Amino acid sequence: MRFLLLFLAILGLSTVPASQAVKAEPGETGYPEARPFDESARAAEQVDAALARAQLSGKRVIVVMGANWCHDSRGLAGWFAEPRFAAMLEARYELVYVDVGLKDRNIDIAQRFGIKSIKGTPTVLILSAQGELLNRKSAPKWRNAASRTEEDIFVYFNQFAPEL
Repeated sequence: MRFLLLFLAILGLSTVPASQAVKAEPGETGYPEARPFDESARAAEQVDAALARAQLSGKRVIVVMGANWCHDSRGLAGWFAEPRFAAMLEARYELVYVDVGLKDRNIDIAQRFGIKSIKGTPTVLILSAQGELLNRKSAPKWRNAASRTEEDIFVYFNQFAPEL
């Protein structure tokens, strides 16, 4: 497995596991933060690789389209790095963080799955292993992620998790 991750990293196709996102402790914000959005990543290739892995494993794919400048993007990524979330996510999802810049980068990825534009960050796509968008109505509604409760966030993502 390490060899595969190293190989994917060399190709620029690796994703950041939730448990390994660069994490900061909750401070005045009241929620953990992480900064996993890499503007130089080959985002489309990472999404394709995650979908390929999901087809083999039966998992789903979460594509978090956000940016390190966005407190809601950092907040959601921070929760994903917490042990409770990391265990559920790593068992049931392939997770990809896509940097959208100032909502002007990698927009083609959202469009590929039926989201015309990024209105707020993060925009969170939950995909079946076949690439079907499962949360079309709620995908763009994560721009308040930092103010949501841990439990609400966990319940939301757990409801889309496949039975393995």
